[in-house]
Amino acid sequence: KEQILAFEQRYSILRVTCVQESVIKGSAAIFQVSGSGTVTAVTRSVNGLIPYGRTTNTQNTCTLVETHATANRTSFDIFATQGDMKKQMQLEVVGKLNKDIDQSIIDQLDTATQDTGGAVTASMDLVMKAQVILGNGNIPIEEEDSMFCLITPAFRAYMLQVTEFASGDYVEVKPLVGPVRKVWRWAGLNWMMHTGLTGIGTSSEKCYMFHKTAMGHAANMAEMSVTAGYNDEHDYSYSRATLYHNAKLLQNTGIVQMPHDASAYVAS
Repeated sequence: KEQILAFEQRYSILRVTCVQESVIKGSAAIFQVSGSGTVTAVTRSVNGLIPYGRTTNTQNTCTLVETHATANRTSFDIFATQGDMKKQMQLEVVGKLNKDIDQSIIDQLDTATQDTGGAVTASMDLVMKAQVILGNGNIPIEEEDSMFCLITPAFRAYMLQVTEFASGDYVEVKPLVGPVRKVWRWAGLNWMMHTGLTGIGTSSEKCYMFHKTAMGHAANMAEMSVTAGYNDEHDYSYSRATLYHNAKLLQNTGIVQMPHDASAYVAS
């Protein structure tokens, strides 16, 4: 029954970086963004009345998509293969669904229009530039629990060569000691390494710094279905996972793309 799992992503890394609370009506999930914009306090008008401002409410509609992950094997395939293939099929379908969740979020991040300029290699200056862009846009960058930096392995490799990132004189958790971490905290940011980012391994990787309320992910978890069974007529076993979900960019000003040049760190 023993088997070796192939190298692949089987869980969602990015859903926790998004707002997940929405109002779902049919196939539409609504994220409401409210604010007063640039309006400030006012003085009394010449007629003696105090002018009233109005809160702006933006309804962001995210259309849920029906997604299915499936796998099936004939009884002969199961007989001729080592390992618990029925269990493997269930792992496969859940993994496919989780990869689809992350891809939907990445697709929306790729629609953001703010960036740090042309692609360069990762540095302290690049990170600080992205952080300043967000700060200038009144993004609450001090909210450490809600600030995320989504990067590739190459971006991390360059950052490990930055003294302030890797030296024990500056950080409590030494990144060069112990196992490689896919999630860690530094410089007021929650860093996540992801291999599904657009352009990975090229001279134009798309990495991101963003606030959690800039992105939304909606999923009708009550309708999620993970099932397995056997078809007696055609003698095969199957597994299926189904979820209605999608991602939505909510506030463009809360996301900064950091184009990254990883061309020097590829297999030859």
